[in-house]
Formats: sequence, structure tokens, C-alpha cells
Amino acid sequence: MARPKLLLVIFMLTVKFVAGQYSDLGSWNIVNLKYHITQDWSCFGESQLRSLKLYDDFHYYEVKGGVSYKFNKNLTLTLGAGTYQTYKEGGNFVLPKNNDEIRIWPQLILVQPLNNFKIEHRYRIENRFTSNGYKNRFRYRLGVSYAFGKKTESVHPYILGFQNEIFFTDREPYFERNRLSFNLSHRFTKHSSLLIGYVHQFDYKINDETGRDFFQIGYYFEFF
Repeated sequence: MARPKLLLVIFMLTVKFVAGQYSDLGSWNIVNLKYHITQDWSCFGESQLRSLKLYDDFHYYEVKGGVSYKFNKNLTLTLGAGTYQTYKEGGNFVLPKNNDEIRIWPQLILVQPLNNFKIEHRYRIENRFTSNGYKNRFRYRLGVSYAFGKKTESVHPYILGFQNEIFFTDREPYFERNRLSFNLSHRFTKHSSLLIGYVHQFDYKINDETGRDFFQIGYYFEFF
């Protein structure tokens, strides 16, 4: 157990160093609940709260939920929906909003396991009903993760992850966003885990979120 704990400490010190180097580092906070109805069916709910400075200048929140069907251990289909609210910069929840949005999104996840590594392909189509009219968006995320540590209940307690996601639309200029993230997760029990990470986001000519660096923390709860 000493080695995983040491890696966790190193990762947290790295995040602290990054926060010290960038005065405009924002925060990205996640709470996720997942309930397994059967072996194949599950439902989830998630809320996110983001700020443009480290726990200051809160400008964005989302609340979403959905249902998933697992065809097999490598293929999952999800239908989700939620509300996504973006406020102006310069303070906490500054009005008027930049964007007031309802979103419906089907999603497909394809997983390729390789020993302790896992490669994940996530495809999502977003139907966006925004305060600036209806829009379509298409997202693809490539993720690579590595699970390590002594297994408990057949699950590794630590996961080191990398994701890169690109956002496209069917309108010019077509490319909207690139989102890059690194994270470390620790599963405390079968039902709960904590994620700590760093997100870099580059946006091109969109009006909801401007490109920023974020310190990310997420709490995940699973029920069976």
C-alpha cells in the first residue's frame, strides 16, 4: 500500500504546484450517483459546478441524468439529458447569462481492455436547445487508463487516467473545442471513489465557456 499512497501524494503535490503557477486556475467539481438496476441496466445523476478562479468566479453549473444499457463488458449505450447554465465572467453567477441550455444526448462507449490498461472510445451526439437557438454538436473522447494497487473485491483501488476530447458542429467553423485531462482515482469502497485531476480546455469561437485550466475533483457513488 505504501507505493500507491506515495503516488497519490506526488500527484496532489503536482496539482498544488500547477495551481501556484497559474493564478487563473479554475475549479471543476463533480458529484456523480450511479444505480445498477440489473446487470445490464443502470441509471445515473450528476451535477457539476465550475469556476474561472480557484473556488471563486463561479460561472457554470450543470445537472444531468440518464439511463444506460450494457450490451456486453465492452459496449455501453446511454441516453442522457440535462440543464447547462453559463454565466458571464467577472464574478460569481454574473447576469445576464451567456447561455441557458437544455441538452439531450445519446452516447456510445467502446472499451478495449489490455491487462491493467483500458482504452475507451466515447461518442456523443448533443441536441442543444440554447438561449441562442437550436444547435447540434458531436463529441469524441479518447481515454487511456491504468489500474494498479492490490485488488479488493476484484477491483484495483487506483486508476491513473488520460483523456482527450474534441467537439465539432455542423456549422462553420465546425471545430469548437479541445479538452485535455489527467486524473487519478481512488476507490475507497465498492460504492465510493474520489477523482483528482487537471483539465486544460481550448475553445474556438463559442459563447458558453472560454478556454481555461481547471483543478478537478469528483466524488462518485455506485449502488447495486
